[in-house]
Amino acid sequence: MSDPTLGPRLPPLDAAAARAAADDVGIAEAFSALSVYQVLLRNPQLARAIDKPLVQLLFRNRLDARLRELVIMRIGWLTGCCYEWTQHWRVARDLGVAEADLLGVRDWALYDAFGATERAVLSATDETVREGAMCEATWDACYAALGGDAEALLELVAAIGWWRMIASLLENLRVPLEPGVAPWPPDGRAPA
Repeated sequence: MSDPTLGPRLPPLDAAAARAAADDVGIAEAFSALSVYQVLLRNPQLARAIDKPLVQLLFRNRLDARLRELVIMRIGWLTGCCYEWTQHWRVARDLGVAEADLLGVRDWALYDAFGATERAVLSATDETVREGAMCEATWDACYAALGGDAEALLELVAAIGWWRMIASLLENLRVPLEPGVAPWPPDGRAPA
């Protein structure tokens, strides 16, 4: 977990420069307002390369959006990535994911409201982040939970890997939260 008092390793572009760089490489203007893009757009071609799978997994997805957000929130918690947790708290809440479920990912094995599907994908997340891959029993549980849907299973594996990589990028670069955004919603509690 990075120390937010140290500041970013690469300062974000100002809003106008980020908008111009985003426009040049075909990234949505709304994304250029996010700190992560304001840092990434220091290398516009890399930002475009990172943007494509992100847009695919967020907006052209087969995997249920609620499950995807639970996965992302769990990765944010496991890795201590404040930006990922904070940003996706807002995304998940906008999608209607219950606050209790988002808090439940902190210690999902003890959270009674999660059923077999949530438990399968969160177990897959934990195993992949910690071990590099999920075990056979977890794969089988995900397969059953997602009805054998190959597209959704591929997206699950891709989402876990993708947001794990994004957490590493955010932490290594110490990407700051957007101005005025409070860390670790809703209660400011970070992982120990």
